Amino acid sequence: MRSIWLIARREFVSIVRSPLGFIIGSIYLAVVGLYFNGFVLGNGEQYSSDVLSDFFYALSGFTMFFTVFISMGTLAKERENGTIALLLTSPLQDYQIILGKFFGAWGFLVLLTLATLYLPLLIMVHGKISWGHVMAGYGGVILLGGASLAIGLFGSSLTRSQIVAIFVTLGIGTSMVLLWKLGRLADRPLNDIYAYLALHNLHFMSFRSGKVHLRDIAYYLSVTTFFLFLATRMLESRRWR
Repeated sequence: MRSIWLIARREFVSIVRSPLGFIIGSIYLAVVGLYFNGFVLGNGEQYSSDVLSDFFYALSGFTMFFTVFISMGTLAKERENGTIALLLTSPLQDYQIILGKFFGAWGFLVLLTLATLYLPLLIMVHGKISWGHVMAGYGGVILLGGASLAIGLFGSSLTRSQIVAIFVTLGIGTSMVLLWKLGRLADRPLNDIYAYLALHNLHFMSFRSGKVHLRDIAYYLSVTTFFLFLATRMLESRRWR
């Protein structure tokens, strides 16, 4: 566990101190803030709960998109710079490296996400909010972000180019998001299967509304575990080449 923590801390500090991390964080917070004030608050008279739901829906989309850029250098950059050899020849297990990289990047994402907390507070100027709704919404965004980061980590494990990692991650993530659309076109029982496997639509809607279902938590944790497992296997294959 200590080894995982050391890798996570190294990854977190690396992202926070890098110019890219600063740029990603700044653009993320700026885009979320502008969208909230321009489209969420500026959408006419609404109930506070509807405004909060719209905010979390938008935040989830921005979070999925920006995880692509947070995760692109987790492993691809190490290979690009030649520092991956130091990790592979260290006494660390492959799963420890992957988990450390994941938790470091996830910690940065959680920090960015929670930095938007002031936006729901603005709703209180003219209305009331439920803190249960706020916690459920942020919990859903963080779980969705974790699953998206795991996909990005897997994409980064496939190549030494960060640009290629972006396109691989976008391809996998977009395909999983669009499964809900495929579910609407398919017949039973495939439509239920596609809808359940979709990364965003079915499983995030309960969080958006302030509800927490164990099936949705289990889904996001399963997706995260699955892609971290694939990333570990890819790292193992690289070790023996």
